[in-house]
Amino acid sequence: MRKITRVLIVDDSALVRSTLQQLFATDPNIEVVGSAGDPFAAAKIMQTVVPDVITLDIEMPKMDGLTFLRKLMSQHPIAVVICSTLTEKGSETYIKALEYGAVEVITKPKVGTRQFFEESSISVCDVVKAAALTKPKKLSSKPMNVQPKLTADAVLPMSKRSCLQTTEKIILVGASTGGTEALQTFLQAMPLDSPGIAIVQHMPEHFTAAFAQRLNTVCSITVKEAVNGDTVLRGQALIAPGNKHMLLKRSGTRYYVEVKDGPLVSRHRPSVDVLFRSGAHSAGKNAVGVIMTGMGDDGAKGMKEMHDAGTYCFAQDEASCVVFGMPQEAIKHGGVDKVIPLKRIAHEVVAKCC
Repeated sequence: MRKITRVLIVDDSALVRSTLQQLFATDPNIEVVGSAGDPFAAAKIMQTVVPDVITLDIEMPKMDGLTFLRKLMSQHPIAVVICSTLTEKGSETYIKALEYGAVEVITKPKVGTRQFFEESSISVCDVVKAAALTKPKKLSSKPMNVQPKLTADAVLPMSKRSCLQTTEKIILVGASTGGTEALQTFLQAMPLDSPGIAIVQHMPEHFTAAFAQRLNTVCSITVKEAVNGDTVLRGQALIAPGNKHMLLKRSGTRYYVEVKDGPLVSRHRPSVDVLFRSGAHSAGKNAVGVIMTGMGDDGAKGMKEMHDAGTYCFAQDEASCVVFGMPQEAIKHGGVDKVIPLKRIAHEVVAKCC
């Protein structure tokens, strides 16, 4: 019998609270254990019942949602799904929510909230149930270790040290829920002369640029949002823009990315499957694939195609994943050569490139 997911709704809007209660009531595997108009009321409810998942607004009286999220995750971590209109106002709010430990962010429209939730009822319920399967980690109070920043010019001469006779190795990475933290861990561990990296992280439009800029300030390598035609360079990671697919292309010995529109693939745009399939076609054995934490199965088929084309493929292990969905599906499809903890991925990927 499937486990019942206990949900606490925290939102200052009575309409939103009522709408979410009605929405969750349609799913027999979700039970609403309480609703609160502000974090203080939520804390009082949690004295008697501990939910599996909290849906949390950001703009509320007495205490804003981000402050509550940070306090919660630093003391008693619980899976949190942010439901807010403020994530549309600027990417900083979205990034902060994920940085503080939110499992997922749902952006509510400024008008037509009830209609939005009614139309998105299945996906919202799926997000909440998937969130209940995550393993929230305690938010560290240690300051971020910012490494000295060098330009890509300091990296480019190292391209002559390629371990292949004809071409550079390329690293292709896919991630979703929990991926913002996982990617930071991975990229901060990459050396200045690392092979070029192309990344698909499921993230809405307008947020990937700020995410890339933030990573660029804390990593030794250069990190940027990809632009159509960007060359994949050593010492640089390109992140697919939100709402655009990114493909790896090759012209002679030069690898570059194509950023384009297109239909949703595996329910996502950008899609990891699209990037990985292009990697199978354009790089084959010259690529190394990595699939990280995330809900669903995006990337599983594409990784199998890369594997069959000669790409060596890694998957993040279950213990270090926020959600083991994507790596697990890739393993099931037979496209993974090795399953390793997050903290070892960068080291093993670099070793495989030599």
